Amino acid sequence: MTHTGDFGRRITHHRTRLGLTLDQVADRADMSAGYVQYLEDHLRTPDRGTVNRLAKALETSVEDLLGGGRDRPPGQGPGLAEPVLEVLEPDECLRLITPGGIGRVAFNGPHGPTVLPVNYTLHEGSIVFRTARGGPMDQDLRTGLEGVEIKIGFQVDRIDEAQHTGWSVLVQGAAHHVPDDERETVAEAEVTPWAGGERHLYIRVTPQQISGRRIHGL
Repeated sequence: MTHTGDFGRRITHHRTRLGLTLDQVADRADMSAGYVQYLEDHLRTPDRGTVNRLAKALETSVEDLLGGGRDRPPGQGPGLAEPVLEVLEPDECLRLITPGGIGRVAFNGPHGPTVLPVNYTLHEGSIVFRTARGGPMDQDLRTGLEGVEIKIGFQVDRIDEAQHTGWSVLVQGAAHHVPDDERETVAEAEVTPWAGGERHLYIRVTPQQISGRRIHGL
């Protein structure tokens, strides 16, 4: 029986992130596919040279592959010598965030500007996430007036410290509390909140403004 460790899970995560097969990672790292599979499936961390080759093959850093810096904010490494900031078109922004994942919801709460992370997905052109009925976000995103909705910001980013690149997408739109008679349709999005708990209220954000930036080298 195998017992996958943190190192193996991180290999699998980065391989999946890049859309690579075991053979492709093995070819990049100059090792056998069987050995890459072994490292993914077993509780074992190889020698430093192997970790270096895997980190390069998976386009990440040795520190990240070994689990270092998990409790620090990203982006503390040096930036590019000659960075280029590119404005992204709305279609490219949507392409980047379509896979879903973790985003941030920004709105005016009772104590001032508030930003909260949510697990989201895109469903029929709208952003969908879940929250608790009667919870702070449920209350803060209600106006109390029929047909009047609160406009919020929704942001997603990706920072690649190993490549010193990244992108950020901002979507602005009204937060719509999905009524019970529409819940079954929206539930097809299969979005699951990382925070767990009884989060059965679906909130849908239909994009009204979309903007984004990408930073890369020359």
